[in-house]
Amino acid sequence: MPWRAPRGTSWRLLVGAGSALLAVIGWGELVHLRAAIRERRLVAPTLGGNLVVVILGFGNRGGRANVVNRWRARIGVRTARAARASGSAVTIVCSGGAVHGPVPEAVLLREYVLHDLGWDGPVVIEPRSTSTWENVRNTLPSVECAESTAFASNGLHAEKARLYLARQRPDLAERMVPAMTYRLGEMPFLKPVFAAVGLWKLRSVFHVKRAPRRRGTD
Repeated sequence: MPWRAPRGTSWRLLVGAGSALLAVIGWGELVHLRAAIRERRLVAPTLGGNLVVVILGFGNRGGRANVVNRWRARIGVRTARAARASGSAVTIVCSGGAVHGPVPEAVLLREYVLHDLGWDGPVVIEPRSTSTWENVRNTLPSVECAESTAFASNGLHAEKARLYLARQRPDLAERMVPAMTYRLGEMPFLKPVFAAVGLWKLRSVFHVKRAPRRRGTD
């Protein structure tokens, strides 16, 4: 006689799977919220000053900005718009080379920022970087000229970039200001992934004192 699951088992499995999914999503939200809280401890931008918002690129195989680059671009543009509304002069710097595709991430970010998000301010591209360390190093000329700087990315990645800036140029790290990295419910299925990866990579950053050699913008 064939085995049959007890009545109600399918519902219990469904409820269990749903609860597990909600727990994972909640954990991702919590990790990103804590990163945002740490970021908000930075000094506020100088009102009326010059702010540079650096959008950090993510590996992109196609000819259009992928979902992660669109997420980072939205963070950058809403940070820039909020600062401009407060009287700051804002320049967006898109950083990232052609790591996984034929078009530099910086170019894809610029196109999305200008044409899809409607940003009408200055945009500069840095199209050579192949790692977060290089993102920071290669945008130093723009950061040096700014009174304040914000890194636009998902929270833990932006934190990693700030740590790299503190190692490369401690004097410029003092000018860092918070970006609008966190929104409740934004990208809920990606946040757990980037929470896990981000925590692991931050751990390596704290333990490795030299510049990383692995290729890739993150």
